[in-house]
Amino acid sequence: MTSEALQRQAEMFGNRVRKTFARLRKPMARAHIEAFRLYDRDIPELRLVVDWYAGHAVLGEYVRDQTDIPEFLPAMANALATALEIALAHVHVKQRRTGARGHRYERLERKGERLDVREGDLTFLCNLDDFIDTGLYADHRLTRQLVRDDAAGKDFLNLYAYTGAFTVAAAKGGARSTLSVDASQQYLDWARDNLARNGLDGPQHTFAAIDTLQWLDWAQRAGQRFDLAWVDPPSFSANRAQGREFDVVRDHRTLLLAVIAVMRPGGVVYFSTNHQRFVADLADLGATVTDISAQTLPVDYRNQHVHRCWRLVVP
Repeated sequence: MTSEALQRQAEMFGNRVRKTFARLRKPMARAHIEAFRLYDRDIPELRLVVDWYAGHAVLGEYVRDQTDIPEFLPAMANALATALEIALAHVHVKQRRTGARGHRYERLERKGERLDVREGDLTFLCNLDDFIDTGLYADHRLTRQLVRDDAAGKDFLNLYAYTGAFTVAAAKGGARSTLSVDASQQYLDWARDNLARNGLDGPQHTFAAIDTLQWLDWAQRAGQRFDLAWVDPPSFSANRAQGREFDVVRDHRTLLLAVIAVMRPGGVVYFSTNHQRFVADLADLGATVTDISAQTLPVDYRNQHVHRCWRLVVP
């Protein structure tokens, strides 16, 4: 790629981001939303995503041979800083490799710096440098509101809980209790911090650092029961200790049957995946299933397939 061609691409990219930011900035500020998407491969030859986080921008590149050149990302980062009128140090650059299983949890840095990011009347702690993902999936802000609206007086189960954003939403909605299950103690500690940051910590909020399927097997036998659940599994994961792999396309039905088994009558399960080639097999699960994907997609996401989401009601 010539320097002139790279400059043209940087200008196109900067102009697109500038226009989108001008359109979204005020309505997001009025709603006290500080994490939202500004660019998602809008220009086909620029396989980039940009997310705004409270005065910072996270720039992610979907790597391919055509753009895997040393000058490309610095040029885009500079164009982004100029377009948003922020310091270059506030642009956090990451590379995403499509098809790289488990990449979202790999450590990139060890800065340990966390930023307060508001979502309405909630605040989440985000780390913009150390991992591919930041600790908050902005595409699910509407889904978090659905869970919050359903949570009053309920026992809430958060599977593959990550940093506990849905636990915080359920707690804010008045859940009687929450249980967050994740294989990573580090992420569960982060979830505790998120609860504390919102003044929601307490003994009614518990945590289990264990493989989700292993926990579900134990919970069913132990008679654990819940009224409301959030299930957002990774597309792929491997449990080396048990020699077991999870593939959401292949295994989502088995997972959901196990979740339904620990729900009380009338219980509600929200299930979501961001697998781009997911084929749902949700018939005859013993629950009423409704595809709610359309109502959970925020206005800032041009990609209408960023996630898919279903609501299951147990009879």
